[in-house]
Amino acid sequence: MIRLLTVAAALLAGTAPLSAAGITGKYIEARTCDVWTGPCYANAEMNLGGKHAVLGWQVDKGELNGVKLDGLGVVAVVAASDTLGLQQTGTSKAVLIVDSRADAAQRAALVKLAQKQGGALVKNIVGVETAKVELNICPCEDNGCATLKAGSASIETRCLDHKNDKVCGNESPFYPPLAADVKVKAAMAVQNKFTGKGVDETWTDANRRSAYLGTFEAR
Repeated sequence: MIRLLTVAAALLAGTAPLSAAGITGKYIEARTCDVWTGPCYANAEMNLGGKHAVLGWQVDKGELNGVKLDGLGVVAVVAASDTLGLQQTGTSKAVLIVDSRADAAQRAALVKLAQKQGGALVKNIVGVETAKVELNICPCEDNGCATLKAGSASIETRCLDHKNDKVCGNESPFYPPLAADVKVKAAMAVQNKFTGKGVDETWTDANRRSAYLGTFEAR
């Protein structure tokens, strides 16, 4: 069951200095526009789509300000004024889903981690919820298969087929990833879903070349 946290408390927790030496883990994101695409297709979508995304971090090992976060995760659901990856003309907003297995200190640290990694896109937090966060990157030939489950947000990806998934023949990772300090590769989002509240809409997006997944390291 998802439990609503006090947003003010989570935001206050983000005011302390951040020390995140050596936090490592898995990262995933999926947007509502293609990120592996050709310039002509990207230009056609700009400021029409791609204004929403789900970002997920799962810590393998590390601590933040003395708080151990091993095995815990946090998800940011982002809504922006313009296509993500472009300069924004307005303030974005985010709902955070914090791992329900975390204690109070760990929840506060996970909020800080998401704000550090997500930067300006996660600055304006309009809601914080708790749910079990599970991010699994499955071993496969191209390391593009993953699942994220976190309450009202979920992502499922598969490897890109660099022959059959092409449309214009000029595809490449057109937009950079939304989070800092990540090493990722593009993937097909079999599903990118958000059914919760707090941002301006919900969505169920399927079979779009809109995902990145890999690893992160918070320094």
